[in-house]
Amino acid sequence: MNKALSGIDFSIPTFVTGIGTDVGKTVVSAILCEWANADYWKPIQSGDPEGGDSQTLKKLVSHSSFRILKEAYQFDAPLSPHAAAELEGKKIKVDSIALPKSNKPFIIEGAGGLLVPLNYENDTICDLILKLDAQVIVVVKEYLGNINHTLLTIEHLKRSKIKIAGLVFVGEELPYTFDIISKSTNIQMLFRVPIFKTLNKNTILNFVSKLD
Repeated sequence: MNKALSGIDFSIPTFVTGIGTDVGKTVVSAILCEWANADYWKPIQSGDPEGGDSQTLKKLVSHSSFRILKEAYQFDAPLSPHAAAELEGKKIKVDSIALPKSNKPFIIEGAGGLLVPLNYENDTICDLILKLDAQVIVVVKEYLGNINHTLLTIEHLKRSKIKIAGLVFVGEELPYTFDIISKSTNIQMLFRVPIFKTLNKNTILNFVSKLD
């Protein structure tokens, strides 16, 4: 059994954020949905009028009761949410975003990193996490410079008094990277995800079966 994952209370809103853009949040969200038999919610989607990450999750999660909860905001342009909204003459209002009603746990996926702007009133993804009163799982992709980006993300979460449930690392392990992050933050690693050559429901199922 994966003790780190089993120790997380998924009845609490669980928000997947990353140390940047394109670090693997969607794949990690699929793994968590599969493992916890959870539904999925991406409050703000920009960059794909065909459904974006929500449609990707439909192709990756296999449990029969899996549901995609409706986005609060959806924009076409592949830009930061504040810019995508501006192009459509709209404005993201964080106070208007409420947790969907569901009788199951659900995984919430953010857009980009923690300080991605949502509007011109200085609201960010971090403010959305606070509004939703969510715990956070931080996705850390392995690349040169990820230590700095990870520590900055964790520092901001701690300063904002947001509970960090754990870290998920993505990619081939860089020497001594997790060691120093763990020593500096005392935050557990939940699991490590490889860069999958093929990505489908079987990929996710096989990976989840090995977690336990």
